[in-house]
Amino acid sequence: MTAQKTPMVPALERGLKILETLAKSKNGYTFSQLVCLLDYPKSSIHSLLVTFERLGYLHRLDTSGRYVAGLNLMRIATAASHGNMLRQKAGSMLCELTRRTGLTSHLAILEDNEALLVAKVEPLGTQPVATWIGKRIDYHCTSLGKALIGWLSEEEIDKLVKQHRMLRHNENTICTPAQLKRELMRTRQTGYAVDNEEEEVGMRCIGAPVLDSKGEVAAAVSVAGTVERIRLEDVPRLGALVQETAYELGRRLGEGQWRLA
Repeated sequence: MTAQKTPMVPALERGLKILETLAKSKNGYTFSQLVCLLDYPKSSIHSLLVTFERLGYLHRLDTSGRYVAGLNLMRIATAASHGNMLRQKAGSMLCELTRRTGLTSHLAILEDNEALLVAKVEPLGTQPVATWIGKRIDYHCTSLGKALIGWLSEEEIDKLVKQHRMLRHNENTICTPAQLKRELMRTRQTGYAVDNEEEEVGMRCIGAPVLDSKGEVAAAVSVAGTVERIRLEDVPRLGALVQETAYELGRRLGEGQWRLA
């Protein structure tokens, strides 16, 4: 008996088709124009347009009634472009970092006050790390997250904590603003951040910020492995290697060899 494929969601398919149609237009389309272009019921198109507009994915121009891309849609597109460019330009450097350390290397950007993983390189023959491209990582208990927010002002940190609570993963997790600020101070002093079994017991990670031509944090690089592979006495040496990779990425940013979206 042939297994049936998982059915598609009609409403989602229609919504994506609307977004694709608007993305291809130069000046957007009105509701009437979309009805003519798409073979969908008027009520369905109207409901989807209202939903996208309320959620900020589309914007309706008052003067013409045309629908165009909203801020949320542009934010997603920018993040995707940003991530793709970073992956392309940083891939060889992450491979080299993994070769030199024997550990899994990561690259992340800050998106909606979370570390968004955009690249990953794993060494052969080692225990896989439970991460994947597109994974969102907490800012307070990961080396990538700490490296990304480590140079924010105290006011920005306070705002971040108010907007996103610090989830406790285990007994090692930093879960108070005072603890976080002390940890970020150590990060600034050493130039790299450490996740010492804070997100997952038995795992350690070391991350460093990538600075752009303006001296601002544009991304973060890290290595991750088990506590057996990253011993506490290894942290300074590995931290220096991660910093070296992050510095080289930042240098390329400064020289204009590649740009962030």
